[in-house]
Amino acid sequence: MSATHKVWRFGADIDTDQLASGAYMKLGIEGIAPHCLEAVRPEFAGAVRPGDVIAAGPNFGIGSSREQAAAALVHLGVRAVIAPSFSGLFFRNAFNLGLLLLTCRDAGELREGEQVGLDLQRLEVVTANGRRLACDPIPDFLLDMVQAGGLMNQLRRKLQTSK
Repeated sequence: MSATHKVWRFGADIDTDQLASGAYMKLGIEGIAPHCLEAVRPEFAGAVRPGDVIAAGPNFGIGSSREQAAAALVHLGVRAVIAPSFSGLFFRNAFNLGLLLLTCRDAGELREGEQVGLDLQRLEVVTANGRRLACDPIPDFLLDMVQAGGLMNQLRRKLQTSK
């Protein structure tokens, strides 16, 4: 199991425009990330710390297919997003960029500010009181992609080992 991570709570239907507003797209990820989720939690981007996790309601990442939505979370150091469901496009973009998504039907039980552990061997979120919340299976190749820091890093490693 990994270290503990602070939980940031969000509701259902967090969309890609809330994660990476179209108003900032021309600024690049360094300009987009400071505005991540400001429409719902203005303090988030300035207060989130590397290793923190997001626990959200269903349909996280709905909306457009903009890759910057996941990239902003990666740039801010978010370790994982835990939710009952994700948009399919956001799901793939997140793993491609090395952001761990844990599909957990009990994500709503996680409390704001709580410290949780992530047991990636068993695919469980471990609460401060020791309760284990089961997550849906994740294919090994996607977990490897997260550990590599995204698809491009994973491909670079494979190319280097094949030389």
